[in-house]
Amino acid sequence: MQTRDEHLDRILERALSELVRPGARVALADACGLPYALAAPLSRVAAWAGGVRLVLGWVPGPAPELDPGAFVDIRTVVGGPGLRGLVEAGAVHRVPAPLSATPALLAGPLRPDLLLATVVRGPGGYRFGAEASWMRGLAEAGVPVAAVVSSSAPHADAGPPLPEVTVLGEVGGPAGAPCPIETPPPTPEDLAIAGHVASLVPAGARIQFGPGRLSAAVVAALDVPVSVDSGLLTDPVVDLDARGLLRGTPSATALHGSPRLYDWADRFGRSGHGVVRPVEYTHDVSRLASGAPGPLVAVNTALEIDRDGQVNVEGVAGSAAGMIGGHPDFAAAAARGPGLSVMALPATHRGRRTLVDRLAGPVTTPSHDVDVVVTEHGVADLRGLGRDERRAALDRLWSHTATPHE
Repeated sequence: MQTRDEHLDRILERALSELVRPGARVALADACGLPYALAAPLSRVAAWAGGVRLVLGWVPGPAPELDPGAFVDIRTVVGGPGLRGLVEAGAVHRVPAPLSATPALLAGPLRPDLLLATVVRGPGGYRFGAEASWMRGLAEAGVPVAAVVSSSAPHADAGPPLPEVTVLGEVGGPAGAPCPIETPPPTPEDLAIAGHVASLVPAGARIQFGPGRLSAAVVAALDVPVSVDSGLLTDPVVDLDARGLLRGTPSATALHGSPRLYDWADRFGRSGHGVVRPVEYTHDVSRLASGAPGPLVAVNTALEIDRDGQVNVEGVAGSAAGMIGGHPDFAAAAARGPGLSVMALPATHRGRRTLVDRLAGPVTTPSHDVDVVVTEHGVADLRGLGRDERRAALDRLWSHTATPHE
């Protein structure tokens, strides 16, 4: 992903060799701030030490210098595009858990002996940069933190300085910056879906949305002021702010976007308003469902949905294309509070209808946490309907869809 600095590589390798013990479990920090500079030296040190187990979070971009053969076991509590090939090849085990459950996993059966991360230097000490996720909980629970200090990562962490950090080395420029993610332009179907979803969002709502072109189209279609209470912050939040429609300080557990997003978040953070918080806060279903400071409208996408309203976002036909993430957390919170759990998806994908009799993958989000389903053809409001009525409403929504070729 970045050009390797061989001198820095040797420095990091020496530092890691003093910390990584035979049989240790090592966690490599989450999301776009993942310390890619550590991938190659960690792999070599793990191979020499022997018996090292690796825990990964969300890996949004490829990590070609991470050698899976150097570890006796690799598990991910999220997944992501960067791990798709390794998961499908069986080299990485994807643990099925919503993000709200990762703190318990990492405090219990998957508790690491060492957390490796990217940090930034700020007033009072070191903080995480582009994400807080499950890492801050580990640091505050006493798991040793070793990190590369980045001069190019955003100061987005809303939390206090970390208790203690062992500095492995310093990185700048592209090597220290978060993984850049570009969003392709929306399709006509995306724009049609976005218009329907935007009509469901009242002024003053809190909105949650994920990555991707459909979510970007939804945010672009909004014409009322909203606050953002999400799992991820992506580039559309910058546009929302520029249009004067963003209320308050947004909240998420990680950033996921282009350098424009990271620069925007850095300005927020340096002004004293960090935008990333621990997953214990961002994915707390009780807090999200409370209705304060406004009703939560959770806008999530899906790979497919069955006629009962059950949703699969993890993959079809053996693919590891998707991930659980916060999908069930936000859907549950929105359905339980005064807000709305919206499932938005095109009626077909690659010639295959997305409404199916039986899901091709696991149930990620149960039907009772789906309030409204939206396609380019319109809206099916499932609230208050019985099982047969829900099936009929979904059938009507997909009735405009041509017969798929199987």
